[in-house]
Amino acid sequence: MFFKKRFMILGLACTLAVPAAGASAEGFAINEWSAEGVAMGGARMFAENDAANIAYNPASITKVKGEAFKQSAVYISPHGKYEADKKSGGVEKGKNVVHAGWAPGNYYVKQLNDKDWIGVGLFSRFGMISEFECDSVVASNAFFSRLNGASLTPTYARKFDNKWSAAVGAEVNYVGLELQKNINGAGLHSALGNIATQTKGESLALGWNAAANYAFDAKNEIGLVYRSKVTHTMDADFKAYGIPSALGGDHFTKAHGKVTLPDSWAIGYNHKFNDRTRVELNGTYTKWSTYDALNIDFDDAILGAVSGSHSQKNWSNGWRYAIGAEHKLSDKYTIMGGYAYDESAIPFDGADFIVPTGARRTYSLGFQYHDKKQTLGVTLGLIDIDGLRIKGHATDGYSEARTYDNYAKVVGISYQRNF
Repeated sequence: MFFKKRFMILGLACTLAVPAAGASAEGFAINEWSAEGVAMGGARMFAENDAANIAYNPASITKVKGEAFKQSAVYISPHGKYEADKKSGGVEKGKNVVHAGWAPGNYYVKQLNDKDWIGVGLFSRFGMISEFECDSVVASNAFFSRLNGASLTPTYARKFDNKWSAAVGAEVNYVGLELQKNINGAGLHSALGNIATQTKGESLALGWNAAANYAFDAKNEIGLVYRSKVTHTMDADFKAYGIPSALGGDHFTKAHGKVTLPDSWAIGYNHKFNDRTRVELNGTYTKWSTYDALNIDFDDAILGAVSGSHSQKNWSNGWRYAIGAEHKLSDKYTIMGGYAYDESAIPFDGADFIVPTGARRTYSLGFQYHDKKQTLGVTLGLIDIDGLRIKGHATDGYSEARTYDNYAKVVGISYQRNF
């Protein structure tokens, strides 16, 4: 028990300490929950004896034999460029400041008997980070944005018979949010230039999930997973820099806002050609329409005039489609491959430089070594990301901007120990 407690405490510390390197699914969603999951494009709802099933499909933890611990770390390195039509004339070109990081996953599953399983997962469902030069024209929209996320998911699963299994779980969801942008101070006072601002806060909220699997026969199986929306009401610290002392100096106050992380449905199909080869199809529908606005209100207005930051988003609901294949080369070695496509959920007039990317295509390849007691997985992936048109608003220094040449490199490693 001492080892188990240390494992979960270490996992929690790692998850909260390492920022996500830019969301890899559309919006700010993350689905890089294990190296094997990345290798199969996220289509990994029916893996045999894999503790990471807690993340991909809780009903499939009934496929874990005995007791298993798993830790995973996925490295994501995003890249991209932009051009912006300045209101003062001309075009500014730039690129994001690369913030590579890790998406960790930590899982424990225990089989209680022939019918019942319990488990707990600790992984990131949402997260992102983006940064642009603080003196760029797009800094009026955002020059640094970070969302750290972690979900703790205690889970119970039951296998009713050879065809049906189901699971239900709670979710303790953590978010840490930091936003930085410039305010045009000249509109407030002739002595002011750009005012750099920072909003920083964190929150805990509760959600839940449920899943079910049905096996038609020994070769064909379907599954359904629902994850609830999670609403965070956040109290944050707000700071505004660059205000002369004659006008009151730097401004510090409390800020308040509400962010709703979307609910989602995932449906999957698994087909085994034989004992060595199988393929999965997966579709995930995410209700991004819950992200209709990003509104932050200040307790004390800046110079008595700016009482908050309000921005309409009105994102659209969207699908992620994935296909993954797994082939056992021998009793100890397995090769995996996958492809995924994410629809864009971000409209022109709701786009921003917090998440300045469009539709995405993921290509991945992975390998696995396994014996009776342990499993080691490694993967490589490339995410080809479409550009995004971003409408400038009255407070921005540009009328329109476009991002392009966006991509991300992905490397993952997982280790599982069975007892």
